[in-house]
Order: sequence, then structure tokens, then C-alpha cells
Amino acid sequence: MQQASKHQIVLTTLNSRYLHTAFGLRYLYANLGELQSVACIEEFTIQQRPIDIAEKLLQHQPKIIGFGVYIWNVSQVTKTVALLKQVSPETIIVLGGPEVSHLPDKPAVADLADYVVMGAAEKSFAQLCQLLLSGNKPLLREIQSDELALDLLQLPYQYYSDDDIKNRLIYVEASRGCPFKCEFCLSSLDKTSKPFELSVFLHEMDVLYQRGARNFKFIDRTFNLKVSSSIAILEFFLERMTGGLYLHFEVVPDNLADKLKTVIKKFPEHALQFEIGVQTFDEKIQVLISRKQNNKKTCENLHWLRASSHAYIHADLIFGLPSDTLPNFAKSFDQLVSLKPHEIQLGILKRLRGVPLNRHNEKYQLRYNPESPYNILRTRDIDFNTMQRVNRFARYWDMIANSGRFKHTLPLILKNSPFACFMQLSDDLYRSAGSTWKISLPRLFILLFENLKNRNDIDEGVLFETMSADYQRTAEKASFELLINKKSKVTRIGVANKRQQKMLE
Repeated sequence: MQQASKHQIVLTTLNSRYLHTAFGLRYLYANLGELQSVACIEEFTIQQRPIDIAEKLLQHQPKIIGFGVYIWNVSQVTKTVALLKQVSPETIIVLGGPEVSHLPDKPAVADLADYVVMGAAEKSFAQLCQLLLSGNKPLLREIQSDELALDLLQLPYQYYSDDDIKNRLIYVEASRGCPFKCEFCLSSLDKTSKPFELSVFLHEMDVLYQRGARNFKFIDRTFNLKVSSSIAILEFFLERMTGGLYLHFEVVPDNLADKLKTVIKKFPEHALQFEIGVQTFDEKIQVLISRKQNNKKTCENLHWLRASSHAYIHADLIFGLPSDTLPNFAKSFDQLVSLKPHEIQLGILKRLRGVPLNRHNEKYQLRYNPESPYNILRTRDIDFNTMQRVNRFARYWDMIANSGRFKHTLPLILKNSPFACFMQLSDDLYRSAGSTWKISLPRLFILLFENLKNRNDIDEGVLFETMSADYQRTAEKASFELLINKKSKVTRIGVANKRQQKMLE
């Protein structure tokens, strides 16, 4: 095996997929100063084995390994750190990231590490490494970061490799922080939203663009908070509009000024994606969780985006919020469906360390999975069985509605009461399939047809023609008619064999 180059400092994390890039590691690397020459970045995915990750990290013969720890990778990071401490106890392990930044609420991996750096660590991590490499170990294991002013930060964009630009998402940020206080979100801990100097930011975007970057994912929590900056950024990309340019923004749903709409309308199809966190339309729950949202304006803006722009709309709802019930959530879901976003992400509430929502845990009996991703298991108003049903609903919704494969069939499924109809389908599919995973596309078509043809409000002939149209859009070679007939033949043979067996008995 080829020996890795020696580096005294290795910055690492486990991404959820190869497509993702570790933006935070690049910020740390950019701000290491003179230590940059003895440091490197090693990225992995959560699908890789911890023992293989540990081996590759130790090939650098590092003195310090810094891990970014998040809700999606904490389990695998814990296993990797435990292995490293067994085979190389002299290697100093430093942890950072949101999963370890809210002590004393901490995961087990925090006790395995030598140091934990909490908060935005561009300054404090570099200082810690300077001390450790000079032999001056700090007495405190837990270090609270002092944030650098944004104009003092070294920006990380040059540390996206050519391979990153060609094959992966490029994360960028025009601002940090959020002025809103939605209690389920870590950004509620921010004091305000702070923008990077616009001309500097746009220069960095131009450099990325000139290098070939075409897929920009903005991680700003409130991209459209300052309308003038939003317009300047959108116009910057409009001037460079080419085939393949794709921009993703998270926008405040009730803040689309007319000037901003004018610019949005200029973008062609497949160029803009807006992530819009609706979460709930229930005003009492919004007050309870400190969420400020003008529901009327939100609905008007969603309607406008679908009717008057080419933007792809990804809208979010959260199930399991304190005081919510299944019938009440169904109202929010049906209202959002009526606004026709391209995609509805039905998220299950998760317990994030440090968020203000945790103050409601006892009153509303919020009980979470003790293992990551810490999903809600039950509440005062939603029992465990109902929570499991909605988890399955969310999974089938991704497979059927969000996949885009059932463009013609979905309106048939949802034509009366969307939530009730899809919940019934979800229950039926689970009884038929016994699982929500490892269902091939042909089998999913068969399962859908077999379950939907028994609905009183769907004509079987219309269903067959509709599903045939959707099946033709897939890459499958066989016709839908052949698929269904083959299934029916197999079923008839199976029934005949069972009858013959009984006769022999």
C-alpha cells in the first residue's frame, strides 16, 4: 500500500455522501497560518469502515487529528476515535463541530478525545495546535472559541480541489448567523446575521466560476434577509448564466420583495432551487417554539414562485413538535400540498444539543432516540406507534412523491384528502412489502398498482393507463403491462402450487 505523506496535523470528518464536501475543514485549514504547511485534509464518508479510516489517518503519522463531529457522523466518529486511542494513544485527538459544542450535553466521544473545541474554531484551533506542537499542553480539555470577525477570516474557497469542483457540491456562504429564534434550530443561538463583505465574496465566487464550478450550495440560513445583497448575488450569477449552472438557497418564506421577484423571474428552468422551511402552519405551535412566520404571506409567496418563476421549490415540514397532533399536522401537510411545491421534505423532529426546544422536553413528554440521529420517538400527544407510521409515511413519500417518478400517478393518490390518502397507502404498502427499504423500482410499481386498484375512488383502467405513462419515463425496458401480467402469472402459479400441496397432504 502506498504510504501517505507525513503531516503533523490532519483535519478530518465523515461526510454523509461523497457528493458532500467538508466546508468547515477548509475554513480551519485556511486559517492555520504558518501551520498550513504541516497540515492536510482527509475526508471520508459514513459508509466507510472505521478501521479503514483509522489506518489511512495514521499513515500520515500525525501528532494531531482534528475531527468535525455532526449528528449524522457521531456514531462512526466515536468508533474511529476509540480505535485510534487503542492503536496510537500518543496521537492527540481534537473534536469540534455542533455535536460537541454544547457541554455538558455531550456524546460519549467527547470523553475519548484529548481536547474539545466549541463554537466557530478558526482562531482557537490554530492556537491550540501551536501550543501542542511546541510542547505546551493546555490545562483545560474544553475550549470555548472566540469568534473571529468575518473580515479577519481567511476564506476557504481556494481549497476546493479541481476534483471537488468537477464532481461535488461546492458550499458557499454570503453571511453567517440568523436573527430568528426558532427553538428547534441551532441557529436560534446566534445573536444576528452577519454578512461577508459583498465585493470580496463575489470575487471569490468569480474565481470558483472561472475554475469551472457550476453547482453552488449557499448555506446561509436567511439568504433573502437583506434584499439588496440577494439581488446583487443573483444578478452576478445571471450575468454568468450557462447550461449547468445550479444555485441552491435557503430563503425566508414570507420575505419576497417585488424587486427580488423581478430578478428571480429571469432565471431559466433547472437553475434555481429554494429550500423553504415552513415547518408548521399552526400559529399556536409557532408561538410556542418562538417561530415568527406570516402564514398568509408564506402561502402567497409559495403560490407566486410556482406560478411565476422557474425555481424548484423544496419545502420542509416537521412532525413531532411540542403540542402537535396527527390530525393537526395533517392540516399543515394538506395546506402545503395545495401550494404545489416540487418537493415536500417531511422531517421527523430530532433532539439537537443546545437548542432551546429542549426546555419543552418534560412538559410535552418529548422522548428521543438515545442514539443518533436522536429522532423523536413519542410525545405527550403522539404515541410511539403513530410516530412509526409517520416515519414510514416519510420514507414512502420520498420514494413516490419526491422522486419525481410518479408524476402522473401522484395526483390520483392525493385527489381527495392528501394526508389521509397517502397515510392509508403507506399503511397498505407496509403490510404488503414488510419494509420501507430495498424495494426495487419495478416492485414499487407493482405494489402501488396492487394497492391502489382497490380504492373506490380510482378507476382501475385509468390507474393502469396513468401508471403506464409513469413507467415509460423510467429506464426499465419491459412495458408496464408486461410487468403486471408477469406478476399476475407468478401469483396464479403460487396459488395453484399451494392448492396442489394441500391436496397431496
